[in-house]
Amino acid sequence: MRITMIGSGYVGLVSGACFADFGHQVVCVDKDARKIEKLKRGEMPIYEPGLAELVANNVRQGRLIFTTDLKGPVTDADAVFIAVGTPSRRGDGHADLTYVYEAAREVAEALDGFTVVVTKSTVPVGTGDEVERVMRKTRADGDFAVVSNPEFLREGAAIRDFKHPDRIVIGTTDERAKTVMQDVYRPLYLNRAPIMVTERRTAELIKYAANAFLATKITFINEIADLAEKVGANVQDVARGIGLDNRIGGKFLHAGPGYGGSCFPKDTVALIKTGQDHEAPLRIVETVAAVNDQRKRAMARKVLAAAGGNLRDKTVAVLGLTFKPNTDDMRDAPSIPLITALQDMGARVQVYDPEGMEQAREVLTNVDYADDAYTCAKGADVLVIVTEWEQFRALDFPTLKVAMANPVIVDLRNVYPAEEAARHGFAYTGVGRG
Repeated sequence: MRITMIGSGYVGLVSGACFADFGHQVVCVDKDARKIEKLKRGEMPIYEPGLAELVANNVRQGRLIFTTDLKGPVTDADAVFIAVGTPSRRGDGHADLTYVYEAAREVAEALDGFTVVVTKSTVPVGTGDEVERVMRKTRADGDFAVVSNPEFLREGAAIRDFKHPDRIVIGTTDERAKTVMQDVYRPLYLNRAPIMVTERRTAELIKYAANAFLATKITFINEIADLAEKVGANVQDVARGIGLDNRIGGKFLHAGPGYGGSCFPKDTVALIKTGQDHEAPLRIVETVAAVNDQRKRAMARKVLAAAGGNLRDKTVAVLGLTFKPNTDDMRDAPSIPLITALQDMGARVQVYDPEGMEQAREVLTNVDYADDAYTCAKGADVLVIVTEWEQFRALDFPTLKVAMANPVIVDLRNVYPAEEAARHGFAYTGVGRG
């Protein structure tokens, strides 16, 4: 199959590279000439484990190319995927679909023969209808079908998620489009990946509903963690106890400082706005978003308490800046409001993250950036673990204790047992462990 991927950001680049690895001929198109030149040199614009090797191999095999030219690749394509950004619109929280509609117009102008146009970007219900309208207005004689094919990729595990998906959702009622999409995903048949074909609007809603539900699980266990602290229970045991129930499941039941990233924050808000627009308010999701926003900054009060109620002129070392491990994504990361709140309390902040330092410099000011975890801890009155990178799971406590001014750890991811920290002479505070 000949596939054109419009947008070489996180979703577009991972999807394009994986499709090429399936044996398809893939062209990734992006208007950012600097990004395309870097990709041609093998430089990745994002950090994702295994992605650089996957891209390099398929470029070498001639199945994956990068270009700023849209017309030629679209004209030759069997399927064109739109994987451009849909950030929250300033002012009202709706998804900004400017790039989606712009891509739709340009695709329509370049069509030659029947082509399946696929919205891979996360878009509100009804966007596919508008994409089709925009394309028909641009090219009344165009022979195409607009399909919704939402992505379900976890940052840090995106390649595995793409190649071994829980499900593939295809939103279309066009029989020709169904055939093309089944051919696109045919290499996955050996993995027995369930392909669900439904109406386009239903497919669009599946994506938002999935993200909102997962965000709800995270927020639920975070509130249970607060209660566990008050009543003297252990939230990790509570999470395991309820997660063993097959109706609930154990995933996304890890208490922490709140969810972040490129999907959950903006997608929950966009779904809330959609519900309000259609007079079907989503009160649970509204509460989830509000509680999560409050929680991120509230974590600073936990650090304050661990420091004896005063952080003025004290040094706080923060380990982990990205919203989760194995990514360099700083979008809506809990570390940002936490650090801002610590600074408001008068603390000096020094930080370290294995992959997110460059991105952090764009959003965090007046912090000291360290070269490793132990340099970060030097002279600190409190050490805060914010992101559970693997290298933070085996810290050498004696070395930390020597480096720090005061042996105090606030573990917002419950990486360590309290007993282990206490055995090495640390005052330890976790989440939801009363």
